[in-house]
Amino acid sequence: MREIDVSEITNAIRELCIEANHTLTPDMKEALDRAAVTEESPLGKQILEQLEENLVIAKEDMIPICQDTGMAVVYLEVGQDVHFTGGLLEDAVNEGVRQGYVDGFLRKSVVSDPIERVNTGDNTPAVLHYFPAAGDRVKITVAPKGFGSENMSRVFMLKPADGIEGVKNAVLSAVRDAGPNACPPMVVGVGIGGTFEKCALLSKMALLRKAGEHSEIPYVAEMEKELLERINQTGIGPGGLGGVTTALAVNVLTYPTHIAGLPVAVNICCHVNRHAVREL
Repeated sequence: MREIDVSEITNAIRELCIEANHTLTPDMKEALDRAAVTEESPLGKQILEQLEENLVIAKEDMIPICQDTGMAVVYLEVGQDVHFTGGLLEDAVNEGVRQGYVDGFLRKSVVSDPIERVNTGDNTPAVLHYFPAAGDRVKITVAPKGFGSENMSRVFMLKPADGIEGVKNAVLSAVRDAGPNACPPMVVGVGIGGTFEKCALLSKMALLRKAGEHSEIPYVAEMEKELLERINQTGIGPGGLGGVTTALAVNVLTYPTHIAGLPVAVNICCHVNRHAVREL
């Protein structure tokens, strides 16, 4: 049994909150670089070039990529041979988020109650997802989620008879409805299967896959490619001002489901698709 003091979790999450909000992952940077070359609209190309300039400034001057530094979504994959000491794990996670957002001078965007809407002042609590795993390692992923794109996400409870075409139509409907509000070019995460809440979690986790990588399931990989092509034919374009780069990637995750259901969730993310990962 490996013992890990929860202070290590706090320190890692503090650093990951700051990292994710200041630098883009290499795969997303490469996707933006490609889009700037292939975009056909002069205005769209100009917008993509401005986004790339913004990334350079953010990294060099340690300024957040976006003014909306998001609500912290934290994924913990914890080996079953790990024993945490020194306090409660959830408290350690939230302390890491608090330190990251306060020490990193990141915007605090979380309110303590969805109706009364009093700001918590430190961007806590985080949304925490915990997954058991084999071994004695802990994998931490911090994915700050801005709400310009989050607000455009959808869940569809389809009938089995709707089939794969129904799934595709649902995804395209969500993207068209989002239009410019999701700060395109976007990354589209899709979850298919499970239950109402499971497909939503799958769609958000799908955003963590590297841009350009496809599912190992053949029909899913083909659907990802087709949806990306069709989304980029909508003409929404960078900033919603027209062009052929509406999405940089479409990532789909699937899960077994009930004989009577076909749940589909679409979690849209803006072009930065922020996340940072560390293993302890």
